[in-house]
Amino acid sequence: MKVIRKIIVPIDFLQHTEQLVKYAVYIGEKFHAGLEFLHTIEPPHYYGDYEYPSLGVYAAEMAEHAEEKMRQFVEKYRNSCSGCEGKILQGNIADSIIRHAKAQDADLIIIGTHGRKGLEKMWLGSVAERVIKGAPCPTLTCNPYK
Repeated sequence: MKVIRKIIVPIDFLQHTEQLVKYAVYIGEKFHAGLEFLHTIEPPHYYGDYEYPSLGVYAAEMAEHAEEKMRQFVEKYRNSCSGCEGKILQGNIADSIIRHAKAQDADLIIIGTHGRKGLEKMWLGSVAERVIKGAPCPTLTCNPYK
């Protein structure tokens, strides 16, 4: 059995993130594993051959803002999560998480789920479900709303 030493924790900075992180920190402590928090920015969508110049500026501002939020986030949890790191990715959320987990040889992914059902799930999809299906390692889901 593979020893769990590196845990990837995708976060979106929304209201449930703190509950997910508390759970991930608890699991990390039990395994004496390092945590890496990930936040993925999806680039603005271009339609057809129409590219509005401000979309590039918007994407750059989003990345800058996300980097600052992640820096503050990691600093906030530094005392309860020694050795935790933060990383900002860009691209499709599920694909970016899977690709990063493979590149980092992650041992576990702990991901939150919103618990969407029916039409909402069909329209919005489930990042957690796509990550579970494509992950190179075990994936633990947590519904922080429950």
